[in-house]
Amino acid sequence: MTFLVGKIVEDINAGAPNNGEGEDNIGVVKSLRVGRDTHPYVSAQAFRRWLRDSLPAGEPRSEVTRSGSGKNQQAYTRGRPDHFLDDDLFGYMVAVKKENYQRDTVLATGTLVSVVPQRPTTDFGTMSRGFAVGEHPVIHQHQLYSAVLAGDLLLDLPRVGVFETDGSGLRVAMPKAAAEEAVKAGAQTTTFRGNASVRLPLEERRRRVAVLLRALASLRGGAKRSLHYGDRTPALVLLAPMKGGVNPFTRIVVPREAAPYFDTDVLREEMAAWADEIDGPVSIGWAPGFLGDQRDRVKRELKDLMEAGRLVVDHPRTVLGDLARRFEEGELDGWFEDRPA
Repeated sequence: MTFLVGKIVEDINAGAPNNGEGEDNIGVVKSLRVGRDTHPYVSAQAFRRWLRDSLPAGEPRSEVTRSGSGKNQQAYTRGRPDHFLDDDLFGYMVAVKKENYQRDTVLATGTLVSVVPQRPTTDFGTMSRGFAVGEHPVIHQHQLYSAVLAGDLLLDLPRVGVFETDGSGLRVAMPKAAAEEAVKAGAQTTTFRGNASVRLPLEERRRRVAVLLRALASLRGGAKRSLHYGDRTPALVLLAPMKGGVNPFTRIVVPREAAPYFDTDVLREEMAAWADEIDGPVSIGWAPGFLGDQRDRVKRELKDLMEAGRLVVDHPRTVLGDLARRFEEGELDGWFEDRPA
């Protein structure tokens, strides 16, 4: 089996991309404390919403049903991963009329946390347009910040387009009737990780991974875009094919001298330690101009790995687009196989 694992890095400039619950009539950004330090963050839920919203306009989304009221509300999607890419890759839970169906996420995403501590700034504003002379303005305040945010991600490639039809409790992804409908539409029955399952045709599984990678390259979204619009495409993305699903690349971007720093020594040592598990070249997409001259330094310091074909460093859109193309053309079909690690 092969997993795509790695790191996603966002460059936030005077933004408020993900907000928490307001306090004292002030719109606050999400942040966490580490010791005495404050680290703004974007939640995994928000990032996944950005990614879902960045899917191509022609890609169908699974409809959401909302029911109940007050504290007894629930919302759930169609739960048809055979029909909808987002149900397949992002997962769901449907619990209605004593029936439970759940798909654990195929795309796992971490919280995007500021690499270096940053204290958000509170912006003071007023609304007085059209008010009579002498009337007091309406006051409003909200937080914003500039920071480099980094989080982990993992894509379980063998599970793309494969849905469990037996198991215990919530492990069942589809009811029997839906599974039979999927088979009639071209899916195959199979046994996957000990459970009876249905599997979509390989061409569709390739397509779904390619669509996801291109959506990541064209990522957009975030709160307060009317006031704090900014680029949300990845400033840096690292993806590595790993046989066992371990992500050894979580400590690549670290704080040094109060600034984010790409540590080539860590990358080199992790690649050496996990060489038997790495199932192809490690790809780094790095936007030019991000982190000053560090991109050029990394290329110099890792030149031997690049020349050996073990590492690729290019623009994020180029790296992700090339991976998408290779999936579509069948070059990476072996990564879909659930072979032993």
